[in-house]
Amino acid sequence: MENPILPIALFLVIFAPSALGGHDYGQALSKSILFFEAQRSGYLPHNQRVTWRANSGLQDGKASGVDLTGGYYDAGDNVKFGLPMAFTVTMMSWSIVEYGKQMAANGELGHALDAVKWGTDYLIKAHPEPYVLYGEVGDGNTDHYCWQRPEDMTTDRRAYKIDPSNPGSDLAGETAAAMAAASLVFRHYNPSYANELLSHARQLFEFADKYRGKYDSSITVAQKYYRSVSGYNDELLWAAAWLYEATSNQYYLNYLGENGDSMGGTGWSMTEFGWDVKYAGVQTLVAKFLLQGRAAHHAPVFERYKEKAENFLCSCMKKGTRNVQTTPAGLIFRQRWNNMQFVTSASFLATVYSDYLSSSGGNLRCAAGNVPPSGLLGFAKSQVDYILGDNPRATSYMVGYGNNYPRQVHHRGSSIVSIKVNSAFVSCRGGYATWYSRKASDPNLLSGAIVGGPDAYDNFADERDNYEQTEPATYNNAPILGILARLSGGHSGYNQLLPVLLPPVNHPDPSAQSKTLPSPVSSSTPITVEQKMTSSWTAKGKTYYRYSTKVTNKSPKSLKDLKLSIFRLYGPLWGLEKSGDSYVFPSWLNSLAAGESLEFVYIHTASPANISVSSYTLF
Repeated sequence: MENPILPIALFLVIFAPSALGGHDYGQALSKSILFFEAQRSGYLPHNQRVTWRANSGLQDGKASGVDLTGGYYDAGDNVKFGLPMAFTVTMMSWSIVEYGKQMAANGELGHALDAVKWGTDYLIKAHPEPYVLYGEVGDGNTDHYCWQRPEDMTTDRRAYKIDPSNPGSDLAGETAAAMAAASLVFRHYNPSYANELLSHARQLFEFADKYRGKYDSSITVAQKYYRSVSGYNDELLWAAAWLYEATSNQYYLNYLGENGDSMGGTGWSMTEFGWDVKYAGVQTLVAKFLLQGRAAHHAPVFERYKEKAENFLCSCMKKGTRNVQTTPAGLIFRQRWNNMQFVTSASFLATVYSDYLSSSGGNLRCAAGNVPPSGLLGFAKSQVDYILGDNPRATSYMVGYGNNYPRQVHHRGSSIVSIKVNSAFVSCRGGYATWYSRKASDPNLLSGAIVGGPDAYDNFADERDNYEQTEPATYNNAPILGILARLSGGHSGYNQLLPVLLPPVNHPDPSAQSKTLPSPVSSSTPITVEQKMTSSWTAKGKTYYRYSTKVTNKSPKSLKDLKLSIFRLYGPLWGLEKSGDSYVFPSWLNSLAAGESLEFVYIHTASPANISVSSYTLF
């Protein structure tokens, strides 16, 4: 990021004319994921595909006594900003949670998982204690004074943190959301890693909620670049939503229900969604919970979240009471500086919500008329097609896609010859004189990068010093992964409100097998199983029923190694894991204390399944 963020005002979008079509969304998906490898900091892995990059930032954190190597540079500079990095991880994870199957069909799921893990590995390092989180490495002021490739950095690499005396609820909340969302991604591939992420997420949420404050009041050097204009209430709700999605823990559900009104979740009708303002994302995710029948007694509050989610999308479709601005050719336009970040994030919400509505048999209800799910998806497609070249300039704003794309990207690494080609040191100011001012194409292709994009009139100047339009950012790309996967892989008639099981990738880590011999079940088992139907809906001529099942430990001891037998189950189940012919605790849960309960759900088109306790261990 190369300049101050302007105060939040109105933001976003329109319903563009039908796109011209004919784009290779699979190729665009591959390139958009590849971009993240160009943004990597730290020791690069042996399978690094962007070969013009090399190791960098190897002393990060050392002066503070912590290892802060790794992570991502946010944009065209060499600073690691924690807030946009965490948002990037959250949105990449959400893309995989919703459309991982389509990514797998394109052969890109493994690369997408690698991109998420590169971010979460760093976030784990940045959280060395429950109430300490490092939120920035490097200083934007000194960094922007220099034009150097990452491998040559001579700028200040100081690390900045938040703690109870210097809080940052927005930063800690977004990082908790990122960890929780990523835990869903890794739950089936690497259960122990998913558990580690969840542990960090829980601690960070507690930290964010207990010690409240804006992070840029503590890390003041971030104010010029990533000022938290919206405050921290949106991040607290956002984190709670992702923790509920990841754990089904009633605490987080209650947090959303009890704080939705006071924290703005049900009150703010948004016209933007991005690294600062999360309300539209929270509202969309909570609307999903409601449509899934997971709102419990908070349904009236969740209805208000859903109403605001639909207000946002109606504004994007030009059918609301306060509509977003668009360019003459129909691109969402919110601001001159890196406008594409808002285009991709809004289009992602339109994409997932179109599938939520399609799965529940509903339409988007707007002041100026209803919009069918296909209309929402068509809008998202029109925005993506504009990015890929269907615009008045016939310019692709994704570097390396198509034939006419930006060649002078505002990006230090791509604009300076690779250190592997010419190892001569590039000095701080020398880089400006030799490389920044050079009126020629970048020596290194920043494949897949989505740049800031055109102005309010669809005009664009491909010049390196035009940072408002030619600088890329990780959070431009993260949301588009899901959209491109969806457009490339189609829908195939699946129900997006059902739990999504991601397909195998390479060699998933096997789940640990219990070594304890379980106790046989007697007729007087202290474990109760209660089932109830919580919702139903009709789709494609079939009636689906959602059943909530509560397993309660009524013994005075703790319960582990529980095995349940489930017969006559004809649909997906959420909240347990399959082990042979039985169902066992999910990987993130080891035991149930005396009096505790576990809830799981399943959805199918029949009467309740037959559930019984096979075995268990008390200790």
